[in-house]
Amino acid sequence: MSGTSEGPTPRAGTAPGAGPSEVTQGDHPRPNLSELRDYRAAFAASALPMAVVDHHGLIVRPNDALGALLGADAPSLTGRTAADLLGLASDSPTWRAYTEVLRGGRPRLRCTRRLKHADGRPLWAEVTVVPMGDRASGAGRVLLSVADVSDRREMRERLRHLRIHDPVTRLPNRTLFFERLASALETPPHQDGSPPPHGRIGLCYLDIDGFKAVNDTLGHRTGDRLLAAVAGRLTDCAEADGHRTGGHLVARLGGDEFAILVEDSSGTPQLTELARSVLSALQRPFEVSGHRLSVSASIGVVERSSAGTSATALMQAADTTLYWAKADGRARWTLFDPERNAHRMTRQALSSTLRPAVERGEFTLEYQPLVGMADEVVRGVEALVRWNHPRFGLLAPSRFVPIAEEDGTIVQLGRWVLRTACRQARRWQLEHPDEPPLFISVNVAVRQVRDSDLVTDVAEILAETGLEPGLLQLELTESAVMGSSGRPLRVLQALSDMGVRIAIDDFGTGYSNLAYLSRLPVSVLKLDGSFVRGFRYEDGAHPSPADETIVEAMVQLAHRLGLTVTAECVETSGQAERLRRIGCDTGQGWLYSRAVAPERIGELIGTRPPERL
Repeated sequence: MSGTSEGPTPRAGTAPGAGPSEVTQGDHPRPNLSELRDYRAAFAASALPMAVVDHHGLIVRPNDALGALLGADAPSLTGRTAADLLGLASDSPTWRAYTEVLRGGRPRLRCTRRLKHADGRPLWAEVTVVPMGDRASGAGRVLLSVADVSDRREMRERLRHLRIHDPVTRLPNRTLFFERLASALETPPHQDGSPPPHGRIGLCYLDIDGFKAVNDTLGHRTGDRLLAAVAGRLTDCAEADGHRTGGHLVARLGGDEFAILVEDSSGTPQLTELARSVLSALQRPFEVSGHRLSVSASIGVVERSSAGTSATALMQAADTTLYWAKADGRARWTLFDPERNAHRMTRQALSSTLRPAVERGEFTLEYQPLVGMADEVVRGVEALVRWNHPRFGLLAPSRFVPIAEEDGTIVQLGRWVLRTACRQARRWQLEHPDEPPLFISVNVAVRQVRDSDLVTDVAEILAETGLEPGLLQLELTESAVMGSSGRPLRVLQALSDMGVRIAIDDFGTGYSNLAYLSRLPVSVLKLDGSFVRGFRYEDGAHPSPADETIVEAMVQLAHRLGLTVTAECVETSGQAERLRRIGCDTGQGWLYSRAVAPERIGELIGTRPPERL
């Protein structure tokens, strides 16, 4: 055969142009024998522990590094089950994934396992299993590698420790506290379905009384050292109690706030005893930065069943109870009281709906007669506001007026009361033109005097309703009027100059600065009902001569100053007779009438004596 080819004829399956060191199996090139020897040499010499594993999970070829890791000669590992050596069967998800890789149904497995090094030290290893993809050398074989990640994991744990611990006190911080709290509340029942031993949880939530003063006067460094010392004593108290019932978690939640979590409380007595020990421990002086510091703490104590309790509900109860402890005088512990909390929740509900209620017109006025003591004729009425609450029913002023004074709603509500009362007084005057007109008495809060233009409001309402200024009486408490100066005094003087009468309510229970009375634009003193109650004969009690002497002196003083006197809480005819004899001008109380609707007042105008309502 003439002529020769320019090169050897390619074998079947060899790609044209392929070099002598590269052959293919289909579309996948595979190394020749020389390269395989190189790969095996690299495999054997690698510092990374590795092994070839067959589709049964048996080690076919381990390298020396794997033998060193496991404390065995590499050849002795041949034929061993890789899953047993590396703990790949210790949990179901990992085992399923591993078997899928062996069967070719999964491209990779990567997991972390805690192993024991040949020298006995613990080892965190990242195990990777991947198919080898070399079908010619054995179908289903996989390459297993083991990387020591102990340093990486230790660093991660160290960072996590820093993230969940307070750097000042070294206690668990807010993050770890809520993790443990959530875990404690989510703990499932025992295997037999029974609840944990007690099934209860407890919390002592405290802060250091007056800690801000330490920071402000001695500096934050001293404050931090004090917090660390407090943390030590709290830990001692928790450990002493925990020896009996199990460990407790002491955490710093922020600032000077700490918490002791009792995850398996034996009951309220355990929590209250723990709170007592904490108070006692903190009352011992601290030696900090050359200073001898004495501190106290306020502690809110909550103890309840774990079932049905959320972390949010438990912390809300603890926060509320800590507030009670502070409000009750500090340096004490207070136990959560559901009834007291219900009252607080009611107050909160009233506070949140008060302003909209004014806008919706949920308020109404009732009127209580003010009667002349000499002839028992109705001279005027006091307007008393009521709240027709859609949930709680008809509420007296004592339930919502203090709330309105706190949040400022009293200005808006007071303006509505003043306008409604003046309009009603004018209506009575027009309906009974032949009778002397009744004056209307309206209570005014201190905040109305200070935070609103009361003089302008009164002038506009009188002009709008057509009521004469002399028929309007504004009542302020003694504590609000006595000592008035600056703007409040100018407001009172302007109202008096307008012709409006100013009355001091509950006189005799506050400052009683009698010398100051002569300088105030006051027209009326309303004696507090506590004096009048001492006048009773009818119930068999002996009247108090001191009360009568005090009332008689106040009446004489008021008359000398040109003031009239109204006695509150007149309930019996005996009281009325004695007040009349002393010289009291007008009386108000259940003897004459309770507070009633405006229609009933119309029936009393001109009656003599008034019909008992």
